[in-house]
Amino acid sequence: MTPRAQPRLSRDLHPVAWWIWAVGLAAAATLTTNPLLLVLLVTTAAMVVMARRSDHPWARSFRLYLLLGLMIVIIRVAFRILFGGASHGRVLVDLPAIPLPDWVAGVRLLGPITQEALLAGLYDGLRLAAIVICIGAANSLANPKRLLKSVPPALYEIGTALVVAVTVFPQLADSARRVRAAQALRGDASSRVGRLRRFLVPVLEDALERSLSLAAGMDARGYGRAGTATRGQRWTTGVLLLGALCGLCVGTFAFLDRTAPRWLGVPFLVGGVVVAVIGLVSAGRRVERTRYRPDRWRLAELVVAGSGLAVGVVIWQLGRAEPLVVYPSVSAMPYLSVLALGGALLGLVPALAAPPPRQPISTPLEVGG
Repeated sequence: MTPRAQPRLSRDLHPVAWWIWAVGLAAAATLTTNPLLLVLLVTTAAMVVMARRSDHPWARSFRLYLLLGLMIVIIRVAFRILFGGASHGRVLVDLPAIPLPDWVAGVRLLGPITQEALLAGLYDGLRLAAIVICIGAANSLANPKRLLKSVPPALYEIGTALVVAVTVFPQLADSARRVRAAQALRGDASSRVGRLRRFLVPVLEDALERSLSLAAGMDARGYGRAGTATRGQRWTTGVLLLGALCGLCVGTFAFLDRTAPRWLGVPFLVGGVVVAVIGLVSAGRRVERTRYRPDRWRLAELVVAGSGLAVGVVIWQLGRAEPLVVYPSVSAMPYLSVLALGGALLGLVPALAAPPPRQPISTPLEVGG
């Protein structure tokens, strides 16, 4: 008899690893307008979410991000039709143009709708939708409370505000599910407009109350409480952070501007990063907090984060080696190369490498209901 394979232990992956993976996919989406590659990135993110999301409230918001991405594509194409497209190309519908005053020169309403203009709007909308969906994948996979624990002490106040902000959408999804279930139990037979009003008001009210409760709970637990720091230490921290900001700005400008001296680019960027790290460490000493069971980085976290970064690096390299694949023309059929296909499929690694998520404990009422 062959021994049965032991099931993998369920545990929550480090939230920063999920965010690095998602940012890598989003960065890859910003580097291309190929609709096939963008759809492949969205499909990759969706498959990983389906495979590794939990039953917590924040994990149920991915469907809303998909709907938001679809709305972005529709609005982008509608704007192309409303404000006119290219004046040359294959005309699909010849709409009459609406004349506008001289003070809005350069803007026109309606006019001939060309195939090239519609495709350009579709490609741009797909790129923005892919970025939103990739970030939504991280919001559906990462535990926001554990993400707040991983924020450096110097950025704890900013991290608190960001965590509260990114949890609004998942809270809306959970509130919508609860209100819909309550209305179904009551057997509401009102009109469609009445049902919509009775649905939106409780959802918004419940999401707002939960956000305020989260903020009050964090404040009661002393999140962001400043420790003792002398005036000289505060001045030193401020000078370091200001110097890091100046170094990063000058280095970024010199790196992007080809006419600037080369010695202003990489050296100032590296110096700004080093000074920023020193300033953050100095600023972190002012914030006093403790951690119970801090999250550890293990092999699974490294693999997940590395796969997302690998996707971004491969698509960036693809733009230099095969630019027609990354930026296809609207007058030609887009296609995918082996490198583009392999780079996008690298994002599926977390579906296999990440451990199964830890599920929430169900109460007897939830099990029976």
